[in-house]
Amino acid sequence: MLKASTSLELARTATRIVLTFIPVILLTNAKSRQKMQYAALHGVPKSEESQARAWKQIRHRKYLLYGLLLVPITLFWATILASLEKTPLTGRWRLIILSPEEEDEIAAQLAGPGWYKAVGEILSQDGPPKVIPITDWRYAWVEETLRKLEATIPILTKEPKMYPQWLDGRQDQPPMPPPADFPLLPRPRASEYLRRFCDAICDDGRNQRKAMYAMPHSISGPPYSLLLVDKPEASNAFSYGFGPDGGGGIVVYSGFLNDVLSRAPSIPDEQRESSWWSSFVGSLFSSPPPPRHPVPTPEQTSELAILLAHELSHLVLSHHLESLSSATVIIPGTISMLTDIFRVVIFPLTMLFGPFVNDAVAQLGKVGSGELIKVGELCTNMKQEIEADVVSARLLAHAGFDARDAVKFWEVRSMTECSRTDSIEPRLKFNVARQIMGSTHPVNELRIEGLKEELARWETERAAVISRYRTSLHGDAL
Repeated sequence: MLKASTSLELARTATRIVLTFIPVILLTNAKSRQKMQYAALHGVPKSEESQARAWKQIRHRKYLLYGLLLVPITLFWATILASLEKTPLTGRWRLIILSPEEEDEIAAQLAGPGWYKAVGEILSQDGPPKVIPITDWRYAWVEETLRKLEATIPILTKEPKMYPQWLDGRQDQPPMPPPADFPLLPRPRASEYLRRFCDAICDDGRNQRKAMYAMPHSISGPPYSLLLVDKPEASNAFSYGFGPDGGGGIVVYSGFLNDVLSRAPSIPDEQRESSWWSSFVGSLFSSPPPPRHPVPTPEQTSELAILLAHELSHLVLSHHLESLSSATVIIPGTISMLTDIFRVVIFPLTMLFGPFVNDAVAQLGKVGSGELIKVGELCTNMKQEIEADVVSARLLAHAGFDARDAVKFWEVRSMTECSRTDSIEPRLKFNVARQIMGSTHPVNELRIEGLKEELARWETERAAVISRYRTSLHGDAL
């Protein structure tokens, strides 16, 4: 019941109601004290019974004030605690204050053609987008790479069982990730927790374990939607959405594909080996060959996979829900409550200067709230980018790519973005819809260092497990 945007709005409304009564209670108590002090100083006769009654009323009003303050505080922190969850694969604590019904509504709006409509509205902010058709060879290349990465998602749910050979590789082979402490499991709902609790109490011991680990909900997502946009000046991609039936997907700009294909020489179709006889016979008894196009090299496919794995990680971790909850519920609601409290505190000062000063303070509060929201969005975006890099390395490794290449890739991207003079302006825009577009991803040293630390952790854990295994074998032999 508490994990919903309406809960935070209820806490905000309760805060405003309490702030309305606080001045009344404080002024009433202050007036009662003044009367008693005046009577004591001027010798006004008052019975002990009336004085005790007056002090009792003051205490009751004070306890009422504490009780009123406790209502919004308790409701606010109960909503926060009810909405806390650990991000799969990384274990980072995060807040998603959206009810299951609100999440289902978002997924239903984005399912099927809804995703393309929503993404089309985002892309239309820069003019009508030019979409690359699915018959284009570049679309087939990107889709094949994306589906290869998608195929590794089931492994993330049961890594020890589905990939037990992570220790079998040699030192000269690409590193493999150790099983995650927080596997990719469906995000349970409050009703699911209640059902597990009831089953655990009502069932016997034999069925208790099965009831506690029952997971009726599936991990929504694959296959994800894909859209290629012909925009040579944009060398990036972005992910968007949440839910099954293509409710989440990735948009790739042609500028990124052009950069990848230009950095390493591709293999033209005309260089494929064929004899003159087969070419002659083929020209007589077959239809005209399709248009020639370059064949991407494994290195080029690896660069494409690195970017797609990064964007795919955003979808796997439901970062869209987290950003939506943070930008539209958590940050505005919290800042609104703090602003109301601040205005009540300074009201004795502002009321002396009339309505114009009050209006100016209110407007200043709106501007300050907007700036704080932008900073909060930037911090959330940075955490998600670092987290997506870490999880993308795991996807790449399971898909057969070398995760170490991701470090080189992002280092090159970082130097390229820093050398562009026009890359500074997009970074100053904190609008949520603009942050996920174009060149707004903050590629910097923090992300690269986070990726290096993750790969180093793989090697450290692998060496530790092998050492413990050898020690146990040596002990058994003795």
